[in-house]
Amino acid sequence: MIKAHTLNMAGYHVWAYERLFASLEAVSDADWRADHGLFFKSLHGTLNHLLLADLIWYGRFTGQPYAAASLADEVESDRTALLQRARAQASRWLDLVEATDEKAFGGRLRYPNMAGQPCDTPWAGTLLHVFNHATHHRGQMSAVATRLGQPAPEMDFVYFLRLSGL
Repeated sequence: MIKAHTLNMAGYHVWAYERLFASLEAVSDADWRADHGLFFKSLHGTLNHLLLADLIWYGRFTGQPYAAASLADEVESDRTALLQRARAQASRWLDLVEATDEKAFGGRLRYPNMAGQPCDTPWAGTLLHVFNHATHHRGQMSAVATRLGQPAPEMDFVYFLRLSGL
């Protein structure tokens, strides 16, 4: 049951990004880089943070750590490349969840945090955190897009469920 739910969340993660990215297409490069008062300042900074967080968490889940000095490290400076990498990384979660044995979902994820301290968290709960974290920041980006006159994308999970026929 939990594997099916995390598969839905991984699919939602990809779907919601596509909805958001479509709403951001017409945003000028100046507005893309401008400080909009977000925690990571700009649309670029926020999406870069999302990609970075995905890379860090994915590395923890796969046992191949992704090194970063801070959660604001720039992974990709080019807008188009950043969008492409975010799409690709989101899709990797689907593959990871599909390939994971059901037993792992009831287990623990053990990893060092960015300060090198050991952490031990529920495997499935931590995976759901990854998707929830992205939802939080996508909402921030959507609010900025709307303020810039772009359409507000419907990104609620229930819309994904309806459109997916789940």
